[in-house]
Amino acid sequence: MIMPDPKAAQELVSPPRTSGDAILLSISGDIDLHNSPELRTAIFQAMSGRPPKKFVLNLQRVSYMDSSAVAVLVELLQKMRPLGGRVFLVETQPRVRGLLEIARLNSIFILSATEEEALAK
Repeated sequence: MIMPDPKAAQELVSPPRTSGDAILLSISGDIDLHNSPELRTAIFQAMSGRPPKKFVLNLQRVSYMDSSAVAVLVELLQKMRPLGGRVFLVETQPRVRGLLEIARLNSIFILSATEEEALAK
């Protein structure tokens, strides 16, 4: 099992921000098998308090993600749905958007152009 590196998580994910009942995270860099555990840790630590109604992930600085990253996103969605929460992916790069479309995940995640648009939904 790959252990998360706290320093790597800080470089990969910005500190969580809140807006009303939403948590916002900005992610940077390619996400693959080597750093997806850090992504998972950062996401679920951000949820450790009161669960949000919206979880907004800004993917503007993510040019690549593999199936391990997608698995983390799906796990987040599975934790949010029973709580009545939704997951928004914003500012996705064309390569990442293409991956989501090929896997037909664009039908289960809410893709928004901007954080503001996601927060308004």
